Amino acid sequence: MNIDTKTIIISGASRGIGRATALLLAQNGANVIVTARSVDELKALEAEHANIVAVPGDVTSEADMAAVVQTALDRFGRIDVVINNAGYGIFKNVDEITVQEWDDLMATNVKGTFVLTKAALPTLKAQGSGHVVVVASDVAKRTFAGGSLYTASKYAQEAFTGALRKEVRAFGIKVTGVYSGLVDSDFHGNHGAESSKNWLKNEDMAESMLFIISRPAHVVIDEFMIHPLEQEY
Repeated sequence: MNIDTKTIIISGASRGIGRATALLLAQNGANVIVTARSVDELKALEAEHANIVAVPGDVTSEADMAAVVQTALDRFGRIDVVINNAGYGIFKNVDEITVQEWDDLMATNVKGTFVLTKAALPTLKAQGSGHVVVVASDVAKRTFAGGSLYTASKYAQEAFTGALRKEVRAFGIKVTGVYSGLVDSDFHGNHGAESSKNWLKNEDMAESMLFIISRPAHVVIDEFMIHPLEQEY
């Protein structure tokens, strides 16, 4: 699983899956550019490994994501992987969701994936290589009561990922959609609880990311579905 000296951008990296992934990839020799809105947490992550470079920013901002991409190019001269990980959930019945909640979540989960990917694409196309990873959810494939907003955002991510895959394959760019089940992270608000002890760990997801991006040049994992054994799917 050689990713030594690869330059990797990760959004939503201040905690959870993004943080664990940044650390594992850095430990395996990658140059990792991490971005998130949580400046203090991002700086604390940067301090944990010499290969991690923090660039605070909002994934919905074109200027912020352009700065992330430019930092990667200024520091390392190229971009090998972009991991779109930023996102959050709101779980309410349709008539309980406010318009502002809808707009805000869609902006982060869907628009954010678009903005960061768009910022990096000119570089990846010019290189004739690269890998875009979109961390969605298994609810990009199913729905549930109270999940209209969140599942809509994940279905949108899946559609974006699928269309992108068809657009950029001719440029030598890989695209992978990651669809995970329950993860014991800050996302659900019960991190470390007895109820989530058998769920996937952040480290499981990080190891999955390492596997996905370290395949030989001729191999692309189009979709990666992963669940804890206790979760029926």
